[in-house]
Amino acid sequence: MPPGIAVLLESAEAERRVAATPETVRKLIALGARVAVERGAGERAGIADGDYEQAGATVADRAGVLAGADIVLAVQAPEPAMLAGMAPGGWVVAAFDPVRRRETVAGYAAAGLEALAMDWMPRITRAQSMDILSSQSNLAGYKAVLEAASAYGRAFPMMMTAAGTIPAARAFVMGVGVAGLQAIATARRLGAQVSATDVRSATREQIQSLGAKPIFVEGVAGIEGEGTGGYAGETSEEYRRAQAELVAGHIAKQDIVITTALIPGRPAPRLVTDAQIASMRPGSVIVDLAVEAGGNVEGAVAGEVVRRHGVTIVGHRNMPSLLAADASALFARNLYNFLAAFWDKDAGRPVLDVEIGDAIRLTKDGQVVNPRLQS
Repeated sequence: MPPGIAVLLESAEAERRVAATPETVRKLIALGARVAVERGAGERAGIADGDYEQAGATVADRAGVLAGADIVLAVQAPEPAMLAGMAPGGWVVAAFDPVRRRETVAGYAAAGLEALAMDWMPRITRAQSMDILSSQSNLAGYKAVLEAASAYGRAFPMMMTAAGTIPAARAFVMGVGVAGLQAIATARRLGAQVSATDVRSATREQIQSLGAKPIFVEGVAGIEGEGTGGYAGETSEEYRRAQAELVAGHIAKQDIVITTALIPGRPAPRLVTDAQIASMRPGSVIVDLAVEAGGNVEGAVAGEVVRRHGVTIVGHRNMPSLLAADASALFARNLYNFLAAFWDKDAGRPVLDVEIGDAIRLTKDGQVVNPRLQS
């Protein structure tokens, strides 16, 4: 019998995305899978149950969808207790946030399920099309600038009118990964004067290529090139002091600040202090994209928009979910690309290789098996 793939209605608070679209349902069925979608799963992303049925999926309640399912696709991994009825040893393919959700991962092991963390996909060339963090970060960087523009009480571009000239907004992006690069590009398209900084010296050329001004500590070594997995790593105390001094002088002149810095498995680094916020002009806006990981900005509150010293600090959770239709389309393609890349026609199901399998597999045969969770 063809393997059964179940697509669930997301249970996490304020999660609007869905892990499969009619497009990817058709492609999964073409591979040889049976696809069942939980009723209402795509509603918040603008996808009706009938659209899934037209694509060839069965639409049912959760129990019906999970009955005998070999693979569950989700955006955020559900609690194991919600997956009763799956086939023993079945795969759950989703974002797990494994370090912060260790108890949930242990629950998957106890349930005898194989948890595959798409958010631990290695940053290698052949896995780029499967990389959910990159696809979702692109949208997060874009949306962060739009949220800043909405909260900012002035225009972004310079405007020359008969009544006088309005100066362009000054935007500063801190952290030049995927989200930061998209934030730079979006702010530039809206007409802002953009500057950016990162601890990785290799990002200087990327910043300049987008027409922004690089702001870097000179004379003190940061991180040469990329850190582990394409992320920045820890820096020296000397570098952090020099960077804080540089940023303090620069940030006081900015109207918009977007922070994006994350370190895998650790709290987000503190980039903006309360004193630096106080130095900014009233009416300025800060968007903290790392707020769910502890925040880059002192005083940022996850899930809230707060004001400190006359500055608006936007701390929306799950920024990609605010663009649910596009975010779902990209996420679903990432999951399809992953399954299709490993689909074994003889076995009639996906079979993982060692390089990617060992990187993303969290649990198997009742045990937590990923070395990153065993240290």
